Order: sequence, then C-alpha cells, then structure tokens
Amino acid sequence: MIHNAGNNFSQAPGKISKIKIALGLFLILFLAGTYFYLSRTGALATLCDCDSLNEFIVRLGVFGPMAVIGLMVLAIVMSPFPSAPIALAAGMAYGHTWGTIYVVIGAEIGALVAFTIGRLAGYEVLSRWFGRRLEMGLLGSQNALTAIVLIGRSLPFISFDILSYAAGLTPLSFWRFAVATFAGIIPISFLLTHFGSELGSADMQRVSATVLALGGITLIPIGIKWFVSRRRSKVLEKRSKPW
Repeated sequence: MIHNAGNNFSQAPGKISKIKIALGLFLILFLAGTYFYLSRTGALATLCDCDSLNEFIVRLGVFGPMAVIGLMVLAIVMSPFPSAPIALAAGMAYGHTWGTIYVVIGAEIGALVAFTIGRLAGYEVLSRWFGRRLEMGLLGSQNALTAIVLIGRSLPFISFDILSYAAGLTPLSFWRFAVATFAGIIPISFLLTHFGSELGSADMQRVSATVLALGGITLIPIGIKWFVSRRRSKVLEKRSKPW
C-alpha cells in the first residue's frame, strides 16, 4: 500500500504538468484563432486606428466605457494587439480624466490575467526543473522584482504584455505585481489619453505642444539610462587604471 501511494504521489507532478501543457496549448490556439478571425474580418485594422475606434466607442453610448476596458484587456492578453490606439481613442471620447480611469482599469485587469496565465502555465514547471536556483538572487527578491515591474511600466519601449507574462514566471507575489502595475501605468495612461483628448480638440497648437511634451517625457528614461551607463563606465575605467 505504501509503495502504491508513493507511485501515486510521484505521478501527481507529471499529471499536473500535462494539464498545464494542455491548458497552455488551448490558450495559444484560442488566442491565435481569435487573432486570425479579427484579421480576416477587418476588426484588427479598426483596433489599430484611433479615429475608427473613437467612432465605434461613441456609437456604443453608455456601453462605451465597458468597450474600452474590454479592448484594453484583449490588447494586453493577446500580444499582437496594440493598446496605444485604444488609449488615444478613450481620450478622444471621454477626455483625459475618465479616459485614464477606463484605460487603467482595463490595463490592470489585462495585466493580471496575463500574469495569472504565465503563473499557471509556467512557473511551477520551471521551479521543478531549476529547483531553488529559480529563487536565488534577483528572482528571489520581492522588492527587486516589484521595482522592475514598476519601472518597466513607466518605460514606453518595454512591452507591457510581455512584462506581464514574464512576471508570472517569477516568484513575485500577485498583490505586489498588482500594486506595481497600477502605480506604473497611471502616468503613461494619462499621457496617452491626454494626447487623444488634444487630438479630438482639433486645436493644432495644443496638439503640437502635446506631441513635443510626450516626446520629451519619452526621452527622459532613455537619457537617465545613458547617464547611469556613462557614469558606471567611468567608474570601471578608473578602477581598471593602475595606481
């Protein structure tokens, strides 16, 4: 009896892995099928055009905010979909205040869904493969992982959806990921919806000023990274010189 129980216990991880592999394949096929369907029907082109999205959202009336939230979730969970046009359209339709609220809600839900998919489909399998090495160093630091997510959310050139899925493969706790994501997405969401609001105003002077401001803010993290790298290289150069 003990031998049989041991066999059942040893087979349990294999069964769990097979279930997760099947779940992962189902999700991939579902997302690929949805993407193919939207491409064939022309809906994907609409999702990439903020003007068409704005018209679509306005036509929905009171259900427009729900559409913005749902589209943001879809854009994040299904990686090929761009989320910036949705945020711009939300700003055009509802202004930068309510547009930001709807975009943040949708982005937060989408990020949590992607994080959960990554966690269920990958982390336990990876932890069995790598053992405690997966929890060593940076991957074992909750504070470091939280900071990475928080900073990554504020950098427009880092993929929002990939960061969400990748975070699910780490030991980062769910609530830390949720808080870091929420805090990190507010500034960029406000910028995009504000830009969309200015586009909707048809005031070219205001639009030009917003474009310049958005470009300047986007360059800030790049400039900080360049400055830090330059200082680090100078320090290493001084240490390498003989006394």
